[in-house]
Amino acid sequence: MSFFEYNDEIIIVDAGVQFPEEETPGIDFIIPNVSYLEPKKKNIKAIIITHAHFDHIGAIPYIIGKIGNPPIYTTAFAKEMILKRQSEFVNAPKLDVRIIKDKDVTRLSKYFEAEFFGVSHSVPDTVGFILKTPVGNMATFADFKVEADEQGKPKNIDELVLLSKRNIHTIFLDSTNAETPGWTISEKIVEKNLEDLFLKAKGRIMVGIFSTLLNRIGEIIKIAEKLDKKVAFSGRSIKENFEIARQLGYIKIKKGLVIPLEEASKYNDNKLLILSTGAQGESNASLMKIVTGEHKTLRIKAGDSIIFSSSIIPGNERSVQALKDNLVRQGAFVYHTKMIDIHSTGHASQEEIKAILSIIKPRFFIPIHGYLFMRTMNAQNGVQCGIPKNNIFLPDNGQIMQMKNDSIKMTDENIPASYVMVDGLGVGDVGEVVIRDRRLLSQEGMIVIIVTLSRKDGRFIKNPDIISRGFIYLKDNQKILEEIRSKIKNIVAQIPNKSQLDPDYLKNLFRDQIGQFVNKKTNRRPMILPVIIEI
Repeated sequence: MSFFEYNDEIIIVDAGVQFPEEETPGIDFIIPNVSYLEPKKKNIKAIIITHAHFDHIGAIPYIIGKIGNPPIYTTAFAKEMILKRQSEFVNAPKLDVRIIKDKDVTRLSKYFEAEFFGVSHSVPDTVGFILKTPVGNMATFADFKVEADEQGKPKNIDELVLLSKRNIHTIFLDSTNAETPGWTISEKIVEKNLEDLFLKAKGRIMVGIFSTLLNRIGEIIKIAEKLDKKVAFSGRSIKENFEIARQLGYIKIKKGLVIPLEEASKYNDNKLLILSTGAQGESNASLMKIVTGEHKTLRIKAGDSIIFSSSIIPGNERSVQALKDNLVRQGAFVYHTKMIDIHSTGHASQEEIKAILSIIKPRFFIPIHGYLFMRTMNAQNGVQCGIPKNNIFLPDNGQIMQMKNDSIKMTDENIPASYVMVDGLGVGDVGEVVIRDRRLLSQEGMIVIIVTLSRKDGRFIKNPDIISRGFIYLKDNQKILEEIRSKIKNIVAQIPNKSQLDPDYLKNLFRDQIGQFVNKKTNRRPMILPVIIEI
C-alpha cells in the first residue's frame, strides 16, 4: 500500500497483504499499518486497485472500515475477486466498487484525476495509471511485463510512446525482477512447450498452477480442446477464479469441455487434464492431498505427468522438493521450469524496465515492490537509461516523500509502518513480544516447572514436576532432570520460613536461576515457564 496526499485529500494505491517470513512464525499474513490514515479517513477520496492478486487486494476486509470505506476504483475482474473476498467477512461493510477500464479518465477528487491504461501481467484486467496532481503527473505500472512474440519482439510499444507525451513527473516501477537480465520469456513459448508436453504424455496430465494465472489457464484449456482432452479443476480457489473469469468473458469454453472432478474416473487417463492448486507444496492444497492420499477423488498413478507451470516462491523450496520426491516415488513423471520453459513470470526483467524508462523519460524514478537489493538494482536500470542518480529515490517503509513541481525530497519524517499481523481471527494482537517468544520456542524449546507449596509454611507438598517441549527428551535425560529438581528445592529452601510467600518473586527466581543452570549444563536457553500452586 502507498498513498498520495495533497492538502486535505488522500488517494490510496492498492491494499494487499505481505506473506509471512521465517521471522514471523505462525502468522497467516501481514497487513498495512493504517494508524496514520485512521484519523484522516474523511480525507481519503479513493482507493485505486491495480489488479486482483492477493498482495494487492487481500487487506481490504481488514482495513476498509478503519479508513472510512472510501470508493474503490478497479477493473471488472478485480471487483469480483474483491467482492468474493469481502463476502467471507460477515461483519465487513458493504463496498463501493466502481469499475474502470483501459483508457478511462476518472476525476477522483478536486485535486486528483486518474488516467488508466492496460498492462500485461499474469492476471486479467491489470491496469497502470497516470495520477494527475497539482505538482505533476505520476505514473505507476502496477505489476507488469512487456509481452513479446515468439521471436522476442515487444508488443504494444505504441502505447508506451503515447504515455511518453504525458510529461511524466515521477514513475513508479515494479522491482521484482529488476536484477534479471534480458526480456521475460513470452507466454507464446510457454504455451508451445506445454502443448509439446501434453502431446508426449501417455497417462493423465496434472498441471500445478497458481489459481490467479487465469490467462495461462485459459490457454491451457484451449490446448486441451485442440488435443481432445477433458479438463477438471482440483482446488476451491482455482474453480472459483475460473468461474469468475468465464462469467466475465475472459475465458470462453465449449460446452462439455470442463467436467466435474467427480466424473474424471469415467474417462480414459489419456483424455484427462487436471488443473490443480498446490504447486508451492502447501500442506492443505489439492496437489499435496493427492500425493498423500488425503484427496477425496484423486490418487497418483504410475505414468501420470505432473507439470509445475509456476515459479517457486522464496521460502517454499523444501516443500516443493519434498512434493516432487513423493511424486516420482509413486511413479509419476515430473516436469518443471528448470527443465523446460513452462512458466513465464508476470514481472518485467531488466530490458523491459529499461524500455519503459527510455521511452517515457520521466524526470524522477522511484523503484517499488521488492526488497532493498531489488529496488537498488532497479535504480541502476534507471541510471543506465540516463536518469540522473539524484533523481532516483529509495525510500524506506513509512518514509514521507515531499514532491514539488521540480523536485523530490526524502524527508526525515516517518509514519507508523510496523507490522500488523493477522493470526487466525486475531488482527494486530500478535506483537513483537509474542513473535519473539515464538522464535525462542522454535529454536530452544521450553521447560515448564510446576511447584506445589504449602501456603502456611512454604514447604513442598509434592516433588516438583518438570515438563520439557522441544528442549530435551526427559526419559533419556534423567540426570539433568534430577539436577533441575534439586536446584528448584535449593531455591525454595533459601527463602526464610517466616517470610510470606510471593509467587511472582519466586517465578522470577526460577526463570533466572534455572535458566542460568540449564544454559551452563547444555549451552541452550529454553524458555522457562514456572507455575506456582499454593495449597
